Amino acid sequence: MDSKEIIEAGRAVLGIEFGSTRIKAVLNDNAGRPIAQGSHEWENRLENGVWTYTLEDIWTGLQDCYADLQRDVREKYGAQIRNLAAIGFSAMMHGYMVFDRDGSLMVPFRTWRNTMTAEAAEELTKLFQFNIPQRWSIAHLYQAILNGEEHVARIDYLTTLAGYIHWKMTGRRVIGVGEASGMFPIDSTTKYYNRRMLNLFDERIASHHYPWKTEEILPGVLTAGENAGTLTEAGAKLLDVSGTLQPGCPLCPPEGDAGTGMVATNSVAQRTGNVSAGTSVFAMVVLEKPLAKVHPELDIVTTPDGADVAMVHCNNCTSDLNAWVGLFRELLEMYQIPVDMNTLYEKLYTNAMNGARDGGGLLAYNYFSGEPVTGFSEGRPLFVRRPDAKMNLADFMRVHLYSSLAALKSGLDILLKEEKVGVDRVTGHGGLFKTKGVGQSILAAAMNTPVTVMKTAGEGGAWGIALLAGYMIDKKPDQSLAQFLGQKIFAGNAGETVSPDPADVRGFDDFMKVYTAGLAIEQAAVDAMPLA
Repeated sequence: MDSKEIIEAGRAVLGIEFGSTRIKAVLNDNAGRPIAQGSHEWENRLENGVWTYTLEDIWTGLQDCYADLQRDVREKYGAQIRNLAAIGFSAMMHGYMVFDRDGSLMVPFRTWRNTMTAEAAEELTKLFQFNIPQRWSIAHLYQAILNGEEHVARIDYLTTLAGYIHWKMTGRRVIGVGEASGMFPIDSTTKYYNRRMLNLFDERIASHHYPWKTEEILPGVLTAGENAGTLTEAGAKLLDVSGTLQPGCPLCPPEGDAGTGMVATNSVAQRTGNVSAGTSVFAMVVLEKPLAKVHPELDIVTTPDGADVAMVHCNNCTSDLNAWVGLFRELLEMYQIPVDMNTLYEKLYTNAMNGARDGGGLLAYNYFSGEPVTGFSEGRPLFVRRPDAKMNLADFMRVHLYSSLAALKSGLDILLKEEKVGVDRVTGHGGLFKTKGVGQSILAAAMNTPVTVMKTAGEGGAWGIALLAGYMIDKKPDQSLAQFLGQKIFAGNAGETVSPDPADVRGFDDFMKVYTAGLAIEQAAVDAMPLA
């Protein structure tokens, strides 16, 4: 069957992911190949000190994204999507969405980007003897309890953005195990919330006499391949305002962007890893055994099929880099020089590889928001240099590329050098890797490990969740997720690999010494420039 026939026969599979700056839809054929796409640009808001998206942002964004997909289908194939074989939803992990018994959102959605839960995260890490980052849902819940927030006693359901969308599409309060592992610690043997820690948390808050137990307000947990419900009539109308889409197709468990990134890069097997670099950046390595110690810089989450993964998550990656590229565009436009942004990025990034390997005495911090990995609850983008440093474009761009991965490298050094975790293959995906070879080389230097980028890396998490939906309906008996990806999706797709240049490795390590010492400068900027 060709693509048009697959769409008209209702055999296409849809994946939609809510990223930080874009909602993206990918429609796959029955072999897992993308055949149509749609997108919607959006941006989080800082309201009353909280990074958030409104419910209107969420639903108008989703509907516009799906309508854009429908336009792409009409233009390419002269067809309409009426039925689908399966759907999957994904979104930024973590955060805090709480609803009362009437299904009303009780406080504005608190996204992963907020760094307001330091007290809760520290207390829970000690209680569980397990690292609880600030962005995790349980940290947000406990901080609300510590703050004495009135709404807590009325919570009926606590979920994530992906869990919320799935609930409205199917009526089911469930999420995938990978997404669940960013809400509350998971026991990888049971692939469910850690029972010991659930009991510890309930004991810790018992004096408040809330009318719920923690397990009762959390979503149910499912693993990759399980059926997570079917699209209801109300859900179909929410997704497709034209009323063309018919209800009844199955949905896979909703997953977070970490899980879909692992799937999209074929990194769900032990000793594989991936780095997703966009507005935020995170690295994930599937573990062979538990870590020896608890590290606040390292999160333990899971793959979509429940295997333990060490994760380094940083709130900031390319936002400051993008702002500087925008400044150069403004200069060119002032001289009435036509600017193609893809070409501008390519020129600037490629030229960066001519810069001094240690940064040449320049230093940058890309902290638009707080960066818990390096101990910051707030951030101030910052550029500083020694007076004897050469101020040239190559060094400037190289240092900003280093800065985009520097906080990540500080966590990865603990994982790879201190814990001595083995990794055979790392795959990069996201905007940082669009310019061929550059982001790869910088990451390879940071990790001292070969880095692969696949041609499909640009498809991102929307493709990853579509693959998970395809796995649910197409997997063979006893076929693992890793086997499905290796045998059906990535067979023959090795990608392009860049090995670390020893001189770049030494240069990045030298830069990190300056970067680490200079954190005091960043703290001074936070102290001296309070937010309005």
